Amino acid sequence: MLTILGFAMIATFLVLIMTKKMSPIAALVLIPALFCVAAGKGAHLGDYVIDGVSSLAPTAAMLMFAIVYFGVMIDVGLFDPVVRGILRFCKADPMRVVVGTAVLAAIVSLDGDGSTTFMITVSAMYPLYKRLGMSLVVMTGVAAMANGVMNTVPWGGPTARAATALKLDAADIFVPMIPALLVGLLGVLGLAYVLGLRERRRLGALRIADEESVETKETVLVGAGAGAGAGGGRLEKRPVGGGTGEADGGDDDGDLLKGLDPDRPTLRPRLYWFNALLTGTLITAMILELLPIPVLFLLGAALALSVNYPRLPDQKARIAAHADNVLNVSGMVFAAAVFTGVLQGTGMVDSMAGRLVDTVPDGLGPHMALVTGVLSLPLTYFMSNDGFYFGVLPVLAEAGAAHGVTPLEMARASLVGQPLHMSSPLVPAVYVLVGMARVEFGDHTRFVVKWAALTCLLILTAGVLFGTI
Repeated sequence: MLTILGFAMIATFLVLIMTKKMSPIAALVLIPALFCVAAGKGAHLGDYVIDGVSSLAPTAAMLMFAIVYFGVMIDVGLFDPVVRGILRFCKADPMRVVVGTAVLAAIVSLDGDGSTTFMITVSAMYPLYKRLGMSLVVMTGVAAMANGVMNTVPWGGPTARAATALKLDAADIFVPMIPALLVGLLGVLGLAYVLGLRERRRLGALRIADEESVETKETVLVGAGAGAGAGGGRLEKRPVGGGTGEADGGDDDGDLLKGLDPDRPTLRPRLYWFNALLTGTLITAMILELLPIPVLFLLGAALALSVNYPRLPDQKARIAAHADNVLNVSGMVFAAAVFTGVLQGTGMVDSMAGRLVDTVPDGLGPHMALVTGVLSLPLTYFMSNDGFYFGVLPVLAEAGAAHGVTPLEMARASLVGQPLHMSSPLVPAVYVLVGMARVEFGDHTRFVVKWAALTCLLILTAGVLFGTI
């Protein structure tokens, strides 16, 4: 009976969030509450929820203060020089532009929020792609894959969900996976290089003129639509009002190399090196596990706010600016306490795992981590992270435990599918990406799926070779 109720609860949860009939937070709370009553254990619902909240509180605190911290770092301009440096590196070479896109998306992804990453990356790179006549699906595909790899940082979502679902420490999951994830990131950079070379062959190597006269001239791309091997493409100057129609929006070179608003009032240029040192120290302390990650981000956020915005109204304004993200993420974690608490407390997980173990061939039992890594590709693409990590992973982990596979190995393997997941139609951030880039979602999907799946398999292979999976 518990087995049937457990699978029915997971199926109901997945259907409701995939069809967008309910929000993840509402589904995480209401569905398990109803099934707890149906299992005849409604009287113990409070105990299950309290136990879940107690175990998930550190994860929620980490996510809350990590979002505030990296939000403040973007506000104060920590990443602005990186954006400008990448744009200067790119110049007008299509190969450099694509590689620069991957690097920029990977760096900005440290904030743990896909929407922010895509907004900054597209804002910085879109004018350059349009000016050079480059393929915009290359930009969206490379950005999504780089973000997918970096999305595995403990404050990014999937690692926190895996830690939440299996009641593990996020650092124990993430830190051993760093070598495999670096291999995946190098794979994305290598793919960006190959795609950039392809664009260079199609367009030719172009050059942005050094001289600027913003008041009287505009930059016009000539020959951008030429076929392969067209080396005659160049950026030439024409008088304003020349009416050629070949420039996109009439942006000047200054706009091309700007990327982010250089005049926003939240900037703190005099404190740049303090913020860079603080961020470097924070990430180093996290990797070395000097303190628990929630404590590190709590201290870092408090210090960043106090130093950059000493006036109380400014601090309140910065916190309010990021309150939506904080509430959505932390609310999801605490709502998950109901789902995981009921799943564990009623014994549904144990019952379902027993049935699953019976169906797994004996030869595959000891390799459940590898099986989980492979399954994470289609499962995280066709369902949300909430559905996979809270609905499927606990069952797989119980099945793996029966064959001696540790929950840590299962949690690490579950991260493998993230480069593909970030282009899933169930990920809201991907619509920010394709919308800002003015790319059809179908075009993006056809381009990115094969490359993202290859990146996932590269990470899985590296994880097995390094012994972390």
